[in-house]
Amino acid sequence: MALSRFWGWFLIHIALFLSLCYAEDPFVFYDFEVTYITASPLGVPQQVIAINNKFPGPTINSTTNNNVVINVRNKLDESLLMHWSGIQQRRSSWQDGVLGTNCPIPPKWNWTYQFQVKDQVGSFFYFPSLHFQRAAGGFGSFIINNRPIIPIPFDTPDGDIVILIGDWYTRNHTALRKALDAGKGLGMPDGVLINGKGPYRYNDTLVPDGIEYETINVHPGKTYRLRVHNVGISTSLNFRIQSHNLLLAESEGSYTVQQNYTSLDIHVGQSYSFLLTTDQNASSDYYIVASARFVNESQWKRVTGVAILRYSNSKGKASGPLPDPPQDDFDKTFSMNQARSIRWNVSASGARPNPQGSFRYGSINVTEVYVLRNKPPETIDGKRRATLSGISFVNPATPIRLADQYKIKGVYKLDFPNKPLTGPPKMETSVINGTYRGFMEVILQNNDTKMHTYHMSGYAFFVVGMDYGEWSENSRGTYNKWDGIARSTTQVYPGAWTAILISLDNVGVWNLRTENLDSWYLGQETYVRVVNPEATNKTELPMPDNALFCGALSKLQKPQDVSSSLATSIIEGRSKLFFTVLMIASTLFLVSR
Repeated sequence: MALSRFWGWFLIHIALFLSLCYAEDPFVFYDFEVTYITASPLGVPQQVIAINNKFPGPTINSTTNNNVVINVRNKLDESLLMHWSGIQQRRSSWQDGVLGTNCPIPPKWNWTYQFQVKDQVGSFFYFPSLHFQRAAGGFGSFIINNRPIIPIPFDTPDGDIVILIGDWYTRNHTALRKALDAGKGLGMPDGVLINGKGPYRYNDTLVPDGIEYETINVHPGKTYRLRVHNVGISTSLNFRIQSHNLLLAESEGSYTVQQNYTSLDIHVGQSYSFLLTTDQNASSDYYIVASARFVNESQWKRVTGVAILRYSNSKGKASGPLPDPPQDDFDKTFSMNQARSIRWNVSASGARPNPQGSFRYGSINVTEVYVLRNKPPETIDGKRRATLSGISFVNPATPIRLADQYKIKGVYKLDFPNKPLTGPPKMETSVINGTYRGFMEVILQNNDTKMHTYHMSGYAFFVVGMDYGEWSENSRGTYNKWDGIARSTTQVYPGAWTAILISLDNVGVWNLRTENLDSWYLGQETYVRVVNPEATNKTELPMPDNALFCGALSKLQKPQDVSSSLATSIIEGRSKLFFTVLMIASTLFLVSR
């Protein structure tokens, strides 16, 4: 009787205790079991990477300032890291999930990520960052909702819908990787997936029978928020919905000036939120299309994803031709002008109550300038490699952040050049030396023949300019210094440049890379190292207790009991809190008797 009375008392007080302790910053927990499964998204059985037996993986749903705990159990036959693209990991690059900051999770091991989505809102996604694994799946969406006290700059939608689009190959990621290792290109993709499914059979010649396609069900007279992410390998996609406008509202954590598009080019790694109003007569279902861009579209017709938008009062199936993509074969400025039209909503509140535009980036003095130039892949030491400013990045055996923590010399060089090298290209572990609280201007010059997108971890940067040709100092006269969009991934058109501004206020080691997976795999990346000269936990959190060790620090790594690793990780992630509360509650109970 006394025991049951204690547990009743305990449960009431544990709820009160947790509400008091974590009312501001609650925890959300996820368990990810990463495995191979067999799927046939384009009608051909192949090995894909699933999370909790799902392809794509589950959506992580959080709210500003939540503490997110994700236990990842690696059941693949190779090492794994999960990267949370666009999540800024404030003060904790330890959790970023890329080789510059984390040792890989070995097969059959698990590792628990824990980070706070501090001062962020918006639409993001996650994916496996090693071994070309994103080409096999393992990706999913990551939503950060506004806190209730912060209004969103549009009426609350009637529904929230995630749409993951991306080019896809029927070859396994290991076969694609071998092709790159052998100095070959990947060739044209076999198709485009929408939420992990192949195209609706809009054309009997291009689409075989029996393909499972995605259907999005809606009700008439409603407004839905569509969160669209290009999680593909290297293909820019034009996204459109037949007979409907797309009202752009948000991009990678920034609310935009709201404007309608009949279609929008979404480049690899980019994310957008659209408001879709279901205002059509539903005489039939409607096509949702994601088709290849900046290629020979007559030859790339198979690289088209088609899903179905179905009203609850729909009168029949979709039929007939797909809605046209932009007719801009002879106008290379159309897509760029569309990109320039995406602007920051300076009057809207983001994660904080103050307006986004209260950070007046255009009036801050630039402290350092880097011109990063890419080229088509080149041969270095007999290997086909991709470069930035003449340097093809070599990932060190010991992660950069770990090497700094243990003061290990010779792991990397802090000598990445401000301007492209003039001599022959080289393979180096060369890192940008960022100045804490500096304001960095980066010019991304694309001298390749294909579209690239570039991503920086740890930050949202301001996209202030883009144009064709070579950037020069006179180009600064064209910069948007007021409402350039803040985001983490920007496109750079072939034969063109894009300029971004970055406020270096987040201490850590941060990946700067092309999102084109083939070029990234071949070395087109670097890191920006931002160090506070004053040692303090206020600007960077301590190394996590569960940090993995590798490379020069391998001897520090304790073996993991793989038979009980999942249970162990759950205890690590949740039980410390539980037992702390249990001890406090037990003490209070005894005192109260």
